[in-house]
Amino acid sequence: MISVIIPALNEEEPIGAVVHDCLATGLAGEVIVVDNGSTDRTAKHARAAGAKVVSQPAPGYGRACAAGIRALSPECDLVVFLDGDGSDCPEFMPRLIAPIVHGDQDFVIGSRTRGKREPGSMNFQQIFAGRVAGFLLRLLYSVGYSDMCPFRAIRRSALETLGMKEATYGWNLEMQMRAARAGLRILEVPVNHRCRTGGESKVSGTLRGTFVAGLRIVATLFRVATERRSL
Repeated sequence: MISVIIPALNEEEPIGAVVHDCLATGLAGEVIVVDNGSTDRTAKHARAAGAKVVSQPAPGYGRACAAGIRALSPECDLVVFLDGDGSDCPEFMPRLIAPIVHGDQDFVIGSRTRGKREPGSMNFQQIFAGRVAGFLLRLLYSVGYSDMCPFRAIRRSALETLGMKEATYGWNLEMQMRAARAGLRILEVPVNHRCRTGGESKVSGTLRGTFVAGLRIVATLFRVATERRSL
């Protein structure tokens, strides 16, 4: 069964449409929305659209993703992650899951920089950070990425072996690093990307958010790379 995990914080406006679009693909056996301390009606709109809602009041993108993983049904064998702000395109889900379903890959990550981006959907810092991280990971693990896109699919059995620890913004990078280090079969595919349809980005919406996210990503890079050298 394919399960979709959507971390959400104050995304009342787009969350219903995101859940609907995931279910409309006909691929998702369940959609789990993790309410990461919202102060609006995010949880209510998610339930109304057909999602299972899990509460994770402690802030942190990684904590929300981990809460979603703990809530997965026993029947789930493939997990898809995407954001709840309307910027990711659920209609590209078949492109991400097909290589895993066919047994060719273990981890498939969407690349916004290789796909078609709506003007203004990504800022320079996001694009630059993805390129730099990809270059460093190629040096460390001989696996290249062009993005740290949250839209990704992974075999559940593979995900459970990664030992994810990051609680905040470094979660996506940590998964990419651990997947490469573990020798998973990895594929990057182009996906389209839109401007968010509601709320304000916790990462790129403010200078402080960009700075804090950048620090967490750099800290994650050094932490996981150091773990590799110590093994």
